[in-house]
Amino acid sequence: MLPASRISRRRALQGSAAALVVFGLLLWWLLPFGQSSPSGKLTFSTGSHSGVYQRYGVLLKEALAQDMPDVEIALQTSEGSQQNLARVASGEADFTIATADAVAKYKRQGLPGADRLRGCARLYDDYVQLIVPKRSSIRSVGDLRGKVVGIGQEGSGIRLVADRIMRASKIDPTKDITPVPAGIDKTPAQLEKGELDAFFWSGGLPTNTVQELSERFAIRLVPLTPGLVDKVHAAGDAKGDATGYYRPAVMPADAYRLAQGGVPVPTMAVPNLLVTTDRMDPELTEGFTRTVIRSRDHIGNTVHPAQLVDLRTAVYTDPVPLHEGARRYYRSAKP
Repeated sequence: MLPASRISRRRALQGSAAALVVFGLLLWWLLPFGQSSPSGKLTFSTGSHSGVYQRYGVLLKEALAQDMPDVEIALQTSEGSQQNLARVASGEADFTIATADAVAKYKRQGLPGADRLRGCARLYDDYVQLIVPKRSSIRSVGDLRGKVVGIGQEGSGIRLVADRIMRASKIDPTKDITPVPAGIDKTPAQLEKGELDAFFWSGGLPTNTVQELSERFAIRLVPLTPGLVDKVHAAGDAKGDATGYYRPAVMPADAYRLAQGGVPVPTMAVPNLLVTTDRMDPELTEGFTRTVIRSRDHIGNTVHPAQLVDLRTAVYTDPVPLHEGARRYYRSAKP
């Protein structure tokens, strides 16, 4: 029979071994062995200060800081989609958001770096909005003739679509209106002061800046009927423009309750894409894409269009191919 002291020592050793096993299991569970956390610096080109792109970028940066703490994210405001693409293609920015029609135009024109553009996710759709004072006589795009119209900044996606809509309506945006090259950060106040008769905007629903304008100033949304969308397509086909990314859409009656008076408004919509280039590291792109999808609900509580980001459709990044890092994420995320 073993002495009590030896039995106690053996039990102590057995207890220590068991504790080490438990501790090891806890470490295995808590620490991501075999997985490296991406590191480095990234620049994300967003949009104007009051636009959806910028607000989305601010919240996405916060989510990325939690998911990839070793990656430093810098946000860069911009005039919009067209400038965003030029920045990413040139290497001035690493990731951006741009509308599919702007991406198609960039590629069709063969601009620098166009062949290097890659998609990470299809995000949410932008809805084209033509906004006028409630008492305005403007009832259609054709009524803009002779008016002072906010058409968006030179490098913006709204400038691209506004020009196409007006030309399809037989209005020359350089001769038949007085164009004001201002974005959503300025046009609401200009309309309110009477400096504009109307302005174009393209963004997710609702856009807070438009919502806030409707709460302090009586505005109305001018319908863009499916027939007008067909004309835009036809004009694009005739010129070889990629206008097939526009689709007829309807702004729900409660998108801007005060501006719409409870009535749905027909319009056109175009998808937004998260874009990078083939230069971007696959592991970092995979992590970036993962955060975009996983943060949808959290960001969507503040930037409502983000709620429409959908894993099932995010892979469709036409007209640019999917980045290999994003492809890895979607493969791993398959149910």
